[in-house]
Amino acid sequence: LFRSPFSTLLLPPPLSLNFFTMPGTGVQQTKKRKFVADGVFYAELNELFSKELGKLGYAGVEVRVTPVRTEIIIRATNTQEVLGKNYKRIQELTSIIQKRFGFEKDQLTLFAEAVDKRGLCADAQAESLKHKLIEGLAVRRAAYSVVRFIMEAGAKGCEVIVSGKLRAQRAKGMKFKEGYMIKTGEISNLYVQKAVRHVMMRQGVLGIKVMIMLPHDPTGKNGPTQQLADTIQLREDIKKE
Repeated sequence: LFRSPFSTLLLPPPLSLNFFTMPGTGVQQTKKRKFVADGVFYAELNELFSKELGKLGYAGVEVRVTPVRTEIIIRATNTQEVLGKNYKRIQELTSIIQKRFGFEKDQLTLFAEAVDKRGLCADAQAESLKHKLIEGLAVRRAAYSVVRFIMEAGAKGCEVIVSGKLRAQRAKGMKFKEGYMIKTGEISNLYVQKAVRHVMMRQGVLGIKVMIMLPHDPTGKNGPTQQLADTIQLREDIKKE
């Protein structure tokens, strides 16, 4: 603490600001502004890919920043369509992002990564439901088809919520559930995948929320490796004394 020359109160010392250099721009930023800029960058990428690649099974994006370049990994169910013929589509997307955020030619690279099981990916199923509703399919029929597809993929449980002006002028919410779903505790962060989408319909905006309870997988490929605490296995190989 130090004494201000204009007051008898003891004031805390001025904050020391940590500066970071933004990749691709060379502009220095404080730590707070860096986190805000990263969030805006991710949100704009997600919105762009949702519009351009939604029908191709877009399932999320991951940004990896290295000292040399920035890598953007697009997760989708149909990677060949994302890449395009002779890699034309991925080159167009790279060019758009470079112009929008001021990246140099060799500082940005886009990759496409395939989703192993489409039925266990909440983002892919939310996009699928969104496009079914845009095409005019009934809400109940579209939601039940997504629920059935998720459960057939091996999920422990799922829940689909569609809310907004579904039929009449009065807005309401419809919930479709099947199987087992944990909603509280740290284990829910491991086992439950969530995705939210907004559908611009003629009568208004519909909200979609898809939650999938993943199965336990010791390999970690299709689900978490950590076992549920209340799961009991009876071993028959132990000899009774």
